[in-house]
Amino acid sequence: MTDNRFLSGQFLLAMPGMHDPRFEHAVIAMCSHDESGAVGIGLGATIQGLTFHDLLDQFEIAHGAAPDVPIHFGGPVETRRGFVVHSLDWSGQDSIDVGGRWALSSTIDVLRSIADGSGPTRWVAAIGYAGWDGGQLEGELASPGWFNVVGDEALLYDTPAGLRWTRAFHGAGVDPRLLVADTGTA
Repeated sequence: MTDNRFLSGQFLLAMPGMHDPRFEHAVIAMCSHDESGAVGIGLGATIQGLTFHDLLDQFEIAHGAAPDVPIHFGGPVETRRGFVVHSLDWSGQDSIDVGGRWALSSTIDVLRSIADGSGPTRWVAAIGYAGWDGGQLEGELASPGWFNVVGDEALLYDTPAGLRWTRAFHGAGVDPRLLVADTGTA
């Protein structure tokens, strides 16, 4: 039996037929997972009409070196709070190392550093997060709803949001076109 605990540094992919439409084709970068719960940042969809420059404008930060990239829908929890998943070459006030694969930051210092060119070399930004109470994610993983894969930098930083779900399955050797939403009965 596979131990599904401690998924930090991996991706969770929503399986077809997940009953929560907010997670349809979800790709979640797991950032924290222990006995008290789990936190992940959704990277499978962007928020239409919101870009990184818009976010900088809200904090009155000059755009500087920052590219104007889309902001991801990180999840349905704290949808007014921002997060940056980034390379380990930068660390700020609240940065946490995620399984030695990437870091997570959520304070304004990461935005300022990206804008002035001194921030992480690779990053994606999101609003909101996906969260589970202690034991909740384990319960969800016990039923067909999520598929986990190893965290991959190319998938995280180089793949457009709309292609991440399909490419993550392909990277695991699964053709998502063959997945079905319902199971049969005997």
